[in-house]
Amino acid sequence: MAIEIKAPQFPESVEEGSIATWHKQVGEAVSRDELIVDIETDKTVLEVVAAEDGVLTEIMKQEGDIVLSQELIGKIEAGAVASAPAKQAEATAATAAESQADAALAANPAAKKLAEENNIDLASVKGTGKDGRILKEDVQNAMAAPKAAAPAPAAPAPAKASAPALTGERVEKRVPMTRLRATIAKRLLDAQHNAAMLTTFNEVNMGPLMDLRKQYKDLFEKTHNGTRLGFMGFFVKAAAEALKRFPAVNASIDGNDIVYHGYYDIGVAVSTERGLVVPVLRDCDRMSIAEVEGGIKDYAVAAKDGKLAIEDMTGGTFTITNGGVFGSLLSTPILNPPQTAILGMHKIQERPTAVNGQVVIQPMMYLALSYDHRMIDGKDAVQFLVAIKDMLEDPARMLLDV
Repeated sequence: MAIEIKAPQFPESVEEGSIATWHKQVGEAVSRDELIVDIETDKTVLEVVAAEDGVLTEIMKQEGDIVLSQELIGKIEAGAVASAPAKQAEATAATAAESQADAALAANPAAKKLAEENNIDLASVKGTGKDGRILKEDVQNAMAAPKAAAPAPAAPAPAKASAPALTGERVEKRVPMTRLRATIAKRLLDAQHNAAMLTTFNEVNMGPLMDLRKQYKDLFEKTHNGTRLGFMGFFVKAAAEALKRFPAVNASIDGNDIVYHGYYDIGVAVSTERGLVVPVLRDCDRMSIAEVEGGIKDYAVAAKDGKLAIEDMTGGTFTITNGGVFGSLLSTPILNPPQTAILGMHKIQERPTAVNGQVVIQPMMYLALSYDHRMIDGKDAVQFLVAIKDMLEDPARMLLDV
């Protein structure tokens, strides 16, 4: 019995996706709930698993192809897993014969296009992809090979043989943007084009937080089942308290309307191999520092594994991004629409500072607040950032609400 493999039902905010990776090929055995294919949308990667045990008999959408919600992308022949090896061997042999007769069938779309444009016979190209699949890089290498071999007949001339100018290869690699990367690029450009963006800076002495963390980190981890005490928990809590005092920073613009949010959903930017994603911590004002740290840890693991759900990244009234983990000393973060402000953290750097007329070396961090000047006045932006600075330099303020 043939079972159809369909793309999942996309949320209303997602119109289409593209095939990212087929984890199984035609003729291979699959088990119930085993991952078959990844579908990338402009927000996350969705996993499609097998509904029954059987053999993958047909792939209708190749890697890179566009798919719509609930579109048919392949078929499985249901049956005992034990029967799969024979079918798999048969399918593999057929694929090998078919590959020798027409190598184009074993090439991905980008490789086929490049070969056609440059009159390259795919039968003469050795594939390095999975199951011998020909990749775009394989075609590029095939194109470069004759050029490298061409100077050989002219080798008798000593002057040409000793020329040092051709010792290194000038290799270029062209790959299409992933849907996630393209969406990030579009949103960043929209933010710059559609907002009156301005950035204000301040600096915070991280000494008090570092001392607090050093004193309690072991007890904190033991008390909260392995959750580590970091700095992000304090920043999120400080931001939530500051947002209460400055509602305009927690608002958004919808056409000619200003939407004031009575809740504090803070997004935390997370870098992944596929690009930057911003999962959202809901109701941060009601969360403890341990809950914040645990939530960030769970999101980081899910982002690394590509398992963030679209719901995890939608909404949000404010964003925090930490370039300091990569060594950034100062930057101007870009807004995350429709939000009107974003806080940038940076590297902790020991610097000489003036304290009561004396030069003291202290661990300092630059803070940057980018905001939409259409919505937030400079006064509110500066005071908001100062409020965060004051709470971080004296953490007791967060407990006393002062």
